[in-house]
Amino acid sequence: MSWIAALIALPVLLLMAPALALLLLVLAALASRDRADPDPPACRTVRVAVLVPAHNESTHVLPTIACVQAELQPGDRLLVVADNCSDDTAVLARAAGATVSERQHATLRGKGHALAHGVEQLRADPPDVVMILDADCVVTPGAVRALAGRAAALGRPVQMLNLMQAQPGSGLKFRLLEFAMRLKNQVRPLGAARLGGACHLMGTGMALPWSLIANAPLATGHIAEDMKLGVQLTRDGHPAAFYAGGQVSSAFVTDAATARTQKSRWEHGHLQVIGEELPGLIAAALTRRSRALAVLALDLMIPPMAFYGLLLAGVLALTGLVAVFWPVVLPAFGVALTGAALFGLAVLIAWAGWARTLIRPTELLAVPLYMLWKLPVYVAYVLKQRSGWVRTKRD
Repeated sequence: MSWIAALIALPVLLLMAPALALLLLVLAALASRDRADPDPPACRTVRVAVLVPAHNESTHVLPTIACVQAELQPGDRLLVVADNCSDDTAVLARAAGATVSERQHATLRGKGHALAHGVEQLRADPPDVVMILDADCVVTPGAVRALAGRAAALGRPVQMLNLMQAQPGSGLKFRLLEFAMRLKNQVRPLGAARLGGACHLMGTGMALPWSLIANAPLATGHIAEDMKLGVQLTRDGHPAAFYAGGQVSSAFVTDAATARTQKSRWEHGHLQVIGEELPGLIAAALTRRSRALAVLALDLMIPPMAFYGLLLAGVLALTGLVAVFWPVVLPAFGVALTGAALFGLAVLIAWAGWARTLIRPTELLAVPLYMLWKLPVYVAYVLKQRSGWVRTKRD
């Protein structure tokens, strides 16, 4: 291979790294999939405060409150922060028995500011553990106690399995969205926990010891404050543990345009965190020889799946076309083809392990169309990044 061919192939080789990372995490998850979560060391009774940030969630907050109240014990608290609400979220939450703190601010808006406000309300009588739960989510029975107990015993953040489900009878597009969520929030954290004992925080269904959340940088206004917080805590020596024995869940909206808006907010935040945190995370993992930092960087280097698939397809098509007229590009085409094959293999293994009952084999052929449906999301990221707390329009 000439030096020109090697120079051209090098960027494509870097593009293959996320495919390798994804395959490694999927294989590690497969190896640990049937293992039960080990019980943490025994600890005294844990006082937990469940913090629910809510922005115009009057339609969904009552089921959330009900499932939490069934878990609370004497000394526990449920605090709903009604943040910049223009509906009756606060009234309904109070009537249901929750403690409510209302917050209004014209400029300091977003979930991070709501969380910071909630922590301040708890400071006079701090709990042992704070659990954060979005106002449109429910948890499986026993999950609140199990999550809080693990956080207290380990002295680390703990992230519960966080999934969204397509509505019964949903079309293929929404079932593909659910598969993508399983891959990101179930398969990859399982693999990361097996390889390095760490995972990213997901914003809901997560618990932190008071000693960690009391002074955590929450009021950042960042669109992906949960991922940023998880990276910072891992750098400080407190990587999040993954708990798959309990689950926090919510439902996808049924309107395709609204679903795209919702996904665009998540994925814009994901791409933003990659640019802000990945280089420093890799450097810290190498200099400190930290498995937790390394596995967090490994997971973070994987872009949103549809974005990465489109990027691989574009590079594959471009290098293949150019190689017809300029053979020196053939090595780059070969690398791109290998990356695409590894990516496809990782997705197929994840589908076989976690989504065979969700998506039929023949329906996998529609994945390229799903990626094209997501294209406006990434065009919008280039033109104008999303920020702030924009509540998803629901049915």
